Amino acid sequence: MTVADNLRKVSGLRTVGTLRRVGGLRRVARLARRSPRVDLSHPARSPLGSAVVKCVTYQDGIRKSGGSDGDVVEAVERVRRAKDGFVWLGLHEPTEQEFAGIAELFDLHPLAVEDAVHAHQRPKVERYGETLFAVFKTVCYVEHAQLTATSEVVDTGELMVFVGQEFVITVRHGRHGSLGPLREALEADPEQLKKGPAAVLHAVADQVVDDYLEVADAVQSDIDQVETDVFAKDGVRADPGRIYQLKRELLELKRAVVPLGRPLQILATQPMRVVAPEIQAYFRDVDDHLKRATEQIAAFDELLNSILQAHLAQVTVAQNEDMRKITAWAAVIAVPTMVCGLYGMNFDHMPELHWKYGYGMVVGLIVTACFALHRGFRRNGWL
Repeated sequence: MTVADNLRKVSGLRTVGTLRRVGGLRRVARLARRSPRVDLSHPARSPLGSAVVKCVTYQDGIRKSGGSDGDVVEAVERVRRAKDGFVWLGLHEPTEQEFAGIAELFDLHPLAVEDAVHAHQRPKVERYGETLFAVFKTVCYVEHAQLTATSEVVDTGELMVFVGQEFVITVRHGRHGSLGPLREALEADPEQLKKGPAAVLHAVADQVVDDYLEVADAVQSDIDQVETDVFAKDGVRADPGRIYQLKRELLELKRAVVPLGRPLQILATQPMRVVAPEIQAYFRDVDDHLKRATEQIAAFDELLNSILQAHLAQVTVAQNEDMRKITAWAAVIAVPTMVCGLYGMNFDHMPELHWKYGYGMVVGLIVTACFALHRGFRRNGWL
């Protein structure tokens, strides 16, 4: 069986219309179950121009005070006097000047402060004295009506978390990764929030990894659509640029997901003063979800490679078929060309040159030979 027959057989096993309907239903279902998120397309700044989005005090898992412009110094002093609870300070893309006072108030390490301000960091977990500094890559699926060779599929941002005995500071970079719904969910569960800043760190990591899984499911719909188009009847004309674009976007997602494995293992296994052993069990669950996302992305990468190779094989087979057709027609045309060229040499002494039935015989011979060649090529699949 030839390569072309194999590809035709694979194409025949796929019901293109059914796959397209399944892909569309999957996209609708994904949009329907997607939880509402806070729109961060606008600058998340306070009216005073501060980078502080939220400053809230928690005691025994209960919210005590806070607001978009809550007094950070007053909240910290209140917690230190009570020696109970913690302050959750949320920032959005702070400048060095805006972060300088906060870094001094909480005694943050200069290297961690530099990473939090300038961003563009790999996912990691570092300890600076009594403070834990974690970096997460946030991802968001960019909805598009139709996938093209220039479509943006995955948008990434960054989320830094400082965790101490009496505070947790979250610093966001990018237009997504909102912590508003997360804060509301934690406040609805005082028992979990009572476990301190480490509980907030776990909730942040859990939301980031859940977003990885959600984006991976969305990317799968795009891959299914590309696969359907490649194996369609006219799949040879499919744009390979869309496959390369998906691979590039998948690489961006991979850079966000894969490096987080080691930091989560550290949080789940290594003893830390700011992370209680009971919280480490939760980090092990998040690590399991991350492994699932990592395996899914690796499978997508292999699948895209296979789709690309199949498309290239289809193009090669189509080109070979075209070349066979050209060669077959050239062989058919060669017969009259050869005979007419032979009798067009104008020699004085040529057999049947002045014979009464010579013309008819030559024409009949040409037609018979061309018909035999054409029939033979058709029988062998060349025409």
